[in-house]
Amino acid sequence: MTALVRDPIPLPARPGRRPPAAGAASLALRPLLDPPRRAARVIAVFPSALYLETRGGPEPRVLAVVTCDAVRLPNAVVIAAERREQPFRSVREGDEATVGDGRVEAGALCVRVRRWWDPTPALGRIQPAALARGVAVLEDAFVAAGMAGGGLAGHPDPLALAECCAAGDLAGAVEAAERIVGLGPGLTPSGDDILCGLLVSLRLVGGAARGGEAAVRLADWLGAAVTADAGTRTTALAATLLHCAAAGGAGGEIAAVLRCVAGQEPPSAAVRRLLAIGHTSGTDLAWGVLAGCRATLALTSPGQRRTA
Repeated sequence: MTALVRDPIPLPARPGRRPPAAGAASLALRPLLDPPRRAARVIAVFPSALYLETRGGPEPRVLAVVTCDAVRLPNAVVIAAERREQPFRSVREGDEATVGDGRVEAGALCVRVRRWWDPTPALGRIQPAALARGVAVLEDAFVAAGMAGGGLAGHPDPLALAECCAAGDLAGAVEAAERIVGLGPGLTPSGDDILCGLLVSLRLVGGAARGGEAAVRLADWLGAAVTADAGTRTTALAATLLHCAAAGGAGGEIAAVLRCVAGQEPPSAAVRRLLAIGHTSGTDLAWGVLAGCRATLALTSPGQRRTA
């Protein structure tokens, strides 16, 4: 569900700034955007996105401002401009910024939040037979799309994590998950991408599936374990995304794939969009989503419900 917030008051430009751009913000960002303005710093700038980190305070600490044709992260404010319009050309890494009072300001850029979107997709109620069909359809779609091994291909811990989750082995799953936090290069290391996909699918598919309580409990424990000290073990952006995933916050591309599992839309286009993210991020996220869906299916079977 998307809540609309309209501001009828004209928004004049400040001296040296362009007029405020309208943005649609994730509900996960309300703790950042509703309170009075606080200081932030630009930590990365790309043609389609910029990332700001606030100083102190609880998660989410990193906010993304993205173009309408960019990947929609669960911590994003989406503006109407497209990448080709270069809306972030005046912003530089390291610039001072402010976040709050419904605004994001960095360099000459000012974004006013006019509406909100929910990063938690509604999957309805999934019966066991429908879940089995949905997981099989997703597996086939990933194979058809040529899904590769991802950034941690050949590493033993992602496979160990998936096996422990499917078996309801909480201790083993936590140990394997903690070993891959921050593992890999980039703003969102491969280990964190895998964990984000896994946490979101366990929580959301488990919450929608009949008999999925064990999957949700597993998401609770795993989420608590990997977010406890994520701020010191991985990048600021990845730590925020882990917190979002633990709470069930899914990016737009992951949400579309989970709707495929729930039988709400065909999988081919959604799978292609997910796999196209970044160099390996899409594949890593997909790997985690598939592991979480398979584990949820295993944990909803009568013999597994008591173990997680």
